[in-house]
Amino acid sequence: MTQQLALKIDVDTYRGTREGVPRLVGTLQHHNAQATFFFSLGPDHTGRAIKRVFRPGFLGKVSRTSVLEHYGIKTLLYGTLLPAPDIGRKCAEIMRGVRDAGFETGIHCYDHIRWQDYVAGKGEAWTRREMQRAVDRYTEIFGEAPHAHAAAGWQTNRHALRLTQRMGFDYSSDTRGTHPFIPTWQAEIIACPQLPTTLPTLDELMNRDGITLDNIAQHILQLTATPSASGRTRDTLLEEPLAIRLGEPTTLAKSLVMA
Repeated sequence: MTQQLALKIDVDTYRGTREGVPRLVGTLQHHNAQATFFFSLGPDHTGRAIKRVFRPGFLGKVSRTSVLEHYGIKTLLYGTLLPAPDIGRKCAEIMRGVRDAGFETGIHCYDHIRWQDYVAGKGEAWTRREMQRAVDRYTEIFGEAPHAHAAAGWQTNRHALRLTQRMGFDYSSDTRGTHPFIPTWQAEIIACPQLPTTLPTLDELMNRDGITLDNIAQHILQLTATPSASGRTRDTLLEEPLAIRLGEPTTLAKSLVMA
């Protein structure tokens, strides 16, 4: 049985959108591969992530993944010493180009840092405002309502889950897990299926347990060598979604597509 990877590309930053996305589109087209691009649509406040330095594991990740090389010094200062560029305003043409090239697109967030760092503890009004900003900006850019949502950092709350249904998304990929599911909250069924990320992201694997740029693609393929016991299928969404997070890990993504 042929195993297939569903590539889920979470685009976090202005630089990732402006430089990384066109390169990935070209690479995917060259190898006749498909992917879904989930865009951050508002201000790039990446510099404010400096507060995460006190979180367990953050410094280890930084040391393994060459954050300065992948993101660039300007990105790491956006929202602090440098003004935050509005990704949706500045990169709308690039985003439309992804759709026009035949790739599926969806919402990642409006403000990545704000969502990832705060949504877990926020209420309904805050959550609705953030999601509505993203929906409005997506609609402004693409001329149509979004049909898919992938929460930044896999962070969500019960209000966001309800809103994925009320806002009419066909599916969401807000979680990590092993198989598709219909969310429930205290016996409340959320009628928007979740297609979780089932594989590690490339930046989580890089420079760990002997994994390098030279062998990371083969490692990912080995993780999918055995068919899933859940027997899950996802129509055209296929099996085993792998998340690529842009910063700008375009070389890593290219090595996976070419494998």
